[in-house]
Amino acid sequence: MANRMRSISLIAFAGIATMLIWQVVPQAAQADLSRRIAHTDPARFNPQPAVHGGAGTMAFTALLNRGAVTPEFNFLHRGEIPPGAGIGHHFHNTVEEMFVILDGEAQFTIDGRTALVKGPAGVICRTGHSHAIYNSGTKPVQWVNLNVSLNAGVYDNFDLGDTRAGAPLDAIPTFMVGRFDRDLLLRQGGRGGRGAAAAAPAGAPTSVLTRRALGPAVFSTTWAYIDQVLVPQGMSTTEMKHETVGEAYYVLAGSGTVTVKGAASETAPVKTGDAIPIKIGESSSFTNTGSEPLELFVMGVAKDMAAKTQLLAGGNQR
Repeated sequence: MANRMRSISLIAFAGIATMLIWQVVPQAAQADLSRRIAHTDPARFNPQPAVHGGAGTMAFTALLNRGAVTPEFNFLHRGEIPPGAGIGHHFHNTVEEMFVILDGEAQFTIDGRTALVKGPAGVICRTGHSHAIYNSGTKPVQWVNLNVSLNAGVYDNFDLGDTRAGAPLDAIPTFMVGRFDRDLLLRQGGRGGRGAAAAAPAGAPTSVLTRRALGPAVFSTTWAYIDQVLVPQGMSTTEMKHETVGEAYYVLAGSGTVTVKGAASETAPVKTGDAIPIKIGESSSFTNTGSEPLELFVMGVAKDMAAKTQLLAGGNQR
């Protein structure tokens, strides 16, 4: 009788354990995606004096680290540049980098030529060229920095010992500038294929709006493009399959959810200041669950130069 009771108890325990496993696994999957999403927290910015020999002290932290998107992806940094501070003039011969100011204005230098650029905007520095940034204004500049290498796991720099403070300014930049004004999306009609028409409140956009701010020809590494996406209230982007191009998203404004499908399907909340890496072989979609438009900055990185060449030839692989 005792043995029979023990058998019944073991069977019951096994049944409870099976139920617990089915309850815990989805929660664990949810936690995995949540852990991948990085959140902007100014309290975690690390003060760094004389970055690349630049003026003053600025503070920043890595939201996404090396390999977060592809092996050649080095980082996505987020920080603040106070007045009178910046990143000194330096070369990159293996990596290319993009400084993005989210608001305000800053002096950008490419190959020794300097111009004032008003945000939201970004300036790309291709491999084999030099760049710098300096905040000549009276207000802190909110800043994002992205970096991709020709060779996986490699970062390089050669500092020139020049703060660029007081540098002569060109009236018109002699370098490539990507602008991220929201009205550019509205004026251009949102081409890009990340969303379909849907019902919307009177006067609001009736579809997800997309524009390619910088295309594949701008970049010399496997860096493929920079897109800007606006998701109106209550709408979603179409599911994007990342077969040959991974993506790093930075939420410029609004809130919602991201769904990532890989080995499992996971959904997690996102909000302004979040960074979300999407790897090759996954698919992703965003839904606006907030009360204002969900605006996304999107960086695409191809899995190899062959995939990049296909983009250059007019392919739409993701």
